Amino acid sequence: MSRFNTKCNGVSRRDFLQLGLGGSIGAGLGNLLRMKANAASAPEGSSKKDINCILVWLDGGPSHYETFDPKPDAPSGIRGEFGTIPTSVPGLHFSEVVPHMAKVANKVSIIRSIAHTDPNHGGGNHYMMTGAPTPVPVSCGAVVTFHPSFGSMVSYDRGIRGGLPAYMSLPRVSRSGGPNFLGGEHAPFVVDGNPNDIKFRVRDVVLPKEIAESRAASRRDLRRALDRLPRFTDAAAKDPAVTFDQYYEQGVDLVTSPRAQEAFDIFNEPESTRDKFGRNDLGQRLLMARRLVEVGVSFVTVYYGGWDNHTKLFERFKGSFMSKLDQGIGALVNDLDERGMMDNTLLVVLGEFGRTPKINKDAGRDHWPHAMSVLMAGAGVPRGGVVGATDSKGYYASENVYRPEDFAASLYTKLGIDPHQILHKSSGRPVQLVNNGRLIKEIFT
Repeated sequence: MSRFNTKCNGVSRRDFLQLGLGGSIGAGLGNLLRMKANAASAPEGSSKKDINCILVWLDGGPSHYETFDPKPDAPSGIRGEFGTIPTSVPGLHFSEVVPHMAKVANKVSIIRSIAHTDPNHGGGNHYMMTGAPTPVPVSCGAVVTFHPSFGSMVSYDRGIRGGLPAYMSLPRVSRSGGPNFLGGEHAPFVVDGNPNDIKFRVRDVVLPKEIAESRAASRRDLRRALDRLPRFTDAAAKDPAVTFDQYYEQGVDLVTSPRAQEAFDIFNEPESTRDKFGRNDLGQRLLMARRLVEVGVSFVTVYYGGWDNHTKLFERFKGSFMSKLDQGIGALVNDLDERGMMDNTLLVVLGEFGRTPKINKDAGRDHWPHAMSVLMAGAGVPRGGVVGATDSKGYYASENVYRPEDFAASLYTKLGIDPHQILHKSSGRPVQLVNNGRLIKEIFT
């Protein structure tokens, strides 16, 4: 099998459990509270810059050609089936399949020159989710976290604020989105389900019906009702009889917090706003991400998979798969801007790598880590910016080339976290958060 022509299947539950990461990567309320109570205290206080982050993870590796770096003058076997369209930035063109994002180009920056050398999903995912390469080669379908993910590090730095977890992920966790040696209390709180479903509720934080409908429920009544709720983590515990006693106060604070409930109740959002984001799973998750950072959640990942398009790429991009992302991101950028949230919200849209210049025999593109595009907005990122470039055919990042370490150092700096700090594993071994990362200077001007 060619090194760069790798076709990958999804990660099975069996593979996930064999790696022993299932319990520490995604957690419900009960698990988070138990681990939080048993773990060493994280640093107190918030970051110097009170900036929150929405990271939209395009799992599988989105094509830079069919998004932000089209090559209309390249041969047909490279440029593909789509034309280009002008954006709101004079002289800047995107692929014709992202018209909504083209309209908000004057509010974002596109980095066209991030590159690395790992062509596998496991390694590439880890590199772009943590800023650290894997110490050993990682196969395509592996679930790995050798280093803390961005979200987990933000959780470690800031901790729970206002009763809300610092790190949340919708509707699942990227394979390298876990905390590793920081500990399970810094795993994301996972909000699964489809927010576009009329029956959507966030697990573990929804008031029991008999309590929600009562105007004078005592905390004792609430506790009794909470104890009757299904435990999403107790079934796997060694002692399912462990009581909720020492944790329920924190749980009650969360389920009775007006801020938390307001954020989780997406049905309170105006119909016109929900329509702008798109009445689909992704659009409504992006809207919920905005609601979460608005009430103080520090880091929200929105996972959107399906980008490993080795076959029928152009057919797929003509349909709802691409249009959902295009509409949702366009709406999110405008919404953040209109609400005055761009100064204190960092938006990042990326995957693990780009796609091959040459279209394969199955009308798809294969893995290509040597060139990729990343969208960034807010938190002082220049509006209408373009950082770096690829060569005339899109093979390689060729101007102002940056590595994942540079991206990580820049992201942490935007969030007020020192990327050069030294962390320590449970064994006492020192680990630098980002090794030799330099700032992407163009997003700080």
